[in-house]
Amino acid sequence: MRAATAALRRALNTRERLPILAGLGATIALAWAYLLYMAWGMEHMDVGIDMLLMPRMTDWGAVDLALVFLMWTVMMVAMMLPSSLPMMMAFRSEPRHDAAGSWAPRIVGFVAGYLMVWSGFSAAMTLIQWALLEVRWVSPMMDSRSPLLASLLLVAAGAFQFTPLKHACLSTCRSPLSFLMTEWRPGVRGAWIMGLRHGLFCTGCCWLLMALLFVLGVMNVAWIAVLTAFVLLEKTLPSARWVSAASGVVLIAWGAWLLRSAALAA
Repeated sequence: MRAATAALRRALNTRERLPILAGLGATIALAWAYLLYMAWGMEHMDVGIDMLLMPRMTDWGAVDLALVFLMWTVMMVAMMLPSSLPMMMAFRSEPRHDAAGSWAPRIVGFVAGYLMVWSGFSAAMTLIQWALLEVRWVSPMMDSRSPLLASLLLVAAGAFQFTPLKHACLSTCRSPLSFLMTEWRPGVRGAWIMGLRHGLFCTGCCWLLMALLFVLGVMNVAWIAVLTAFVLLEKTLPSARWVSAASGVVLIAWGAWLLRSAALAA
């Protein structure tokens, strides 16, 4: 009887989680479809220059800035939402929802708060990309033209992997239940604040990794996929410290090699 009851509860929990998984899965799929569309346009400039949602190569105006902001925002959705799924599932399973009524508006509030933080990050990356494009440190194809910029970003991202801030933010992102126990707030507004705070921890954990897109190519889909997989592994593996440490060593060595190669070629 107990086994049957437990099985029924598991089935109910799975059924209750399906709308969340379906909604988030559809959002992630649409974000990746957009990235593939943009990447195809970048690779086929003969037709891509006239594509909808494609910014101009140079001399950006307000419309171009808006399109680049949209590009970064969708990219962050595609890259960061997959690694947030454990937190969303834990949030849905939180028993305090039962006493407060419908959980759906609070899930929406949580996701909205989380994505608002990454939208702010995307706005900052848009302005940085614009500045780098104006000084010709980033090409119109959205990759680095400056070996110095690329090497400094690689070394900085590698060194950040060893910092206390990185480990504090990563530990919070990897512990959904601990986060919910310490950060729980009632109501939709409370869920929105929780989403904001979780987004801040995730941004604190990953912001320099995202900045590596200026080195690897902002619309390089292969590298976007690699970074997405890395962030997912770093947040979900039981022992992620060695992953952070190993990646830090690789990034620092890569940056040093790139700088040395540029010095020899000069």
